[in-house]
Amino acid sequence: MKHTWRRGRFLAVAAVTTAALALSAACGSGDSGSGGTASGEPAEKVTITVQTFGGGKNFGYDEAIAKWNRENPNIQIKHVNLTDQFEQVYWPQMIQWLQAGNGAGDVIGIDEGGMGLAKAHPEWWVDLGEYGLDKRKSDYAEWKWQNGIDSSGKLFALGTDVGGMSICYRRDLFEKAGLPTDREEVSKLWPTWDDFLEVGKKFKEKVKDAAFVDGTNTIYNVVLVQEAAKNGNVTYFDTSNNLIVDKNPAVKTAFDYAVKLSQEGLTAKLRNFSEEWNTGFKKSQFATLGCPSWMLGVVSGNAGDELKGKWDVAAVPGGGGNWGGSWLAVPKQTKHPKEAAMVADYLTGKEAQVSVFNYAGNMPSNTQAQQDPAVQGAKDEYFNDAPKGEIFAKSAAELQPVFLGVKHTQVKNAVEQVISAVDDGSVPADQAWQKLVDDATKAAG
Repeated sequence: MKHTWRRGRFLAVAAVTTAALALSAACGSGDSGSGGTASGEPAEKVTITVQTFGGGKNFGYDEAIAKWNRENPNIQIKHVNLTDQFEQVYWPQMIQWLQAGNGAGDVIGIDEGGMGLAKAHPEWWVDLGEYGLDKRKSDYAEWKWQNGIDSSGKLFALGTDVGGMSICYRRDLFEKAGLPTDREEVSKLWPTWDDFLEVGKKFKEKVKDAAFVDGTNTIYNVVLVQEAAKNGNVTYFDTSNNLIVDKNPAVKTAFDYAVKLSQEGLTAKLRNFSEEWNTGFKKSQFATLGCPSWMLGVVSGNAGDELKGKWDVAAVPGGGGNWGGSWLAVPKQTKHPKEAAMVADYLTGKEAQVSVFNYAGNMPSNTQAQQDPAVQGAKDEYFNDAPKGEIFAKSAAELQPVFLGVKHTQVKNAVEQVISAVDDGSVPADQAWQKLVDDATKAAG
């Protein structure tokens, strides 16, 4: 009954959010211009709508877009962050708009989980090579570049960021638990995930008004990508797009660990990117969460200024890993493909990606930006001056990409709903694995 209520509430929220997305789309894309002149410049002012997703500071474009708009009065960027729910809301709605040929922005963000499906539909996208952006290949690691090539061999998307990995933790709550607070000492506490669990037990003994971790899903995702690297760099699908949820040891290992965290009573029982999770930051309901580089902007954006300096960044148990990273693409339905391509080019360029990193923490996928001193030496004032450049730049250069199938987002959403349901008690732990496999199979179609 409880699970049914949660699902009903989720669907209601999704329906409201979808309506809001539709309104944003109707108010959005570039109908303010009237095409180009013979010189290639817009005859009138053109507004290019960039649609993204994500919590907190999301894609981190505020400063970069403000700079562009000051310097390009005839091509203005309108940024619309539609929702923080990529799998549940943003991508399903975006697929509908792309299929309908109407509703999508002039430039859209796509999370790594949506790229398999996006690549399979070249009819949805502008060929960025037609606007000279194929010259950008040297700006990216080979895997990041190749993921922006569609099934017809054309460039349709340019990379924004990559994940890297860390653990974000609350210094003040660690002090309350009698644990070290210095990031190097904290990192030494948990070289392995078993050690992380033991630290959580010590925390639980001393702190009664906050949980050790936010919920099961952020840690599950970190363990999953680490285990994927040991099992052929695949998670839910093999490289032939066959579902392997029940066969891949990476999935079962990550699932078992998430369930163990929950059974030990170490979670705040919050699903990541839910309204309750966002509120949990402000109310100090948990002390740690899995933090790829882009999560720093989510944490600071959700927690607010009153917790500045109380969050910090430590090493992740078990080494590195890559969770997340996105691309920008130009839907073929845009009325201004040239200007949209210019905007996508700018927002994925070195200068903009350095700006994004310093503003929001999203680690550049542009290799020139990764090597920039402003990135390499960057510290994050919000996170107690954590050397985020040092922490994430090395992992970005060495990360192993994980293959994600065409139906990855659908399966990921189904899997994580089950794992969250174990955490809140609506699915018994001894029935959860079979339910996860069954639900993933349904989601894969």
